[in-house]
Amino acid sequence: PGRGAGASRKATSTTTRVASRFQSLPPSASSRQVEQSSRGTLTAEEVLGFRDEFPILDQSVYGDKPLVYLDNAATSQKPRRVLRAMEEYYEEYNSNVHRGVHALSAKATDRYEQARDKVAAFVGAGSSRDVVFTRNASEAINLVAYTWGLDNLGEGDEVVLTVAEHHSNIVPWQMLSQRNKFDVKFAGLDPKTQSLDLDGLRNLITPKTKLVSFGHVSNVLGSVNP
Repeated sequence: PGRGAGASRKATSTTTRVASRFQSLPPSASSRQVEQSSRGTLTAEEVLGFRDEFPILDQSVYGDKPLVYLDNAATSQKPRRVLRAMEEYYEEYNSNVHRGVHALSAKATDRYEQARDKVAAFVGAGSSRDVVFTRNASEAINLVAYTWGLDNLGEGDEVVLTVAEHHSNIVPWQMLSQRNKFDVKFAGLDPKTQSLDLDGLRNLITPKTKLVSFGHVSNVLGSVNP
């Protein structure tokens, strides 16, 4: 595969959609408005109700301090329904997915693909075939960089990130840019709110932009992006 006319037209179309999406964002959107819209109408009781779904959080550490767990980027804790599903798998149909024709393998494959269908519906994917399961965000970013990026990013192209990104969303693009000779640009933050500067981001996006990539919530600043 290479950067032929078909790939060029597809990239141009994608760039146009990216640019129009960010140009349509209201210039006055503040981090407070974004945070309120993302949280909806959740009450403190509802938030605590979600916490009750995670058995591992029902413990104290360092004496009598309730456990507060913030390391989800490394390992996410599992709610009861996930634990029940995992227990059901290991007790009832533990087997290879897509690699066997016996009854347990067939059931495991069906359940695996049902999960993919649910994820596709949740994120609005055009097809479940658009959903790829990876072990973590770092692996997913590297997969995009060294499959799509390797064949579709080249000299004169641009990738836009933000200064608040985790290294897993910076290093792969820096390394690939050295190989494929495209430019990596960084959007800044609003100094008052430490959230993404949307006006600055709009100004960075040009017809040369092939990818815009940034996290929804900063694990360092706690800021919420649109």
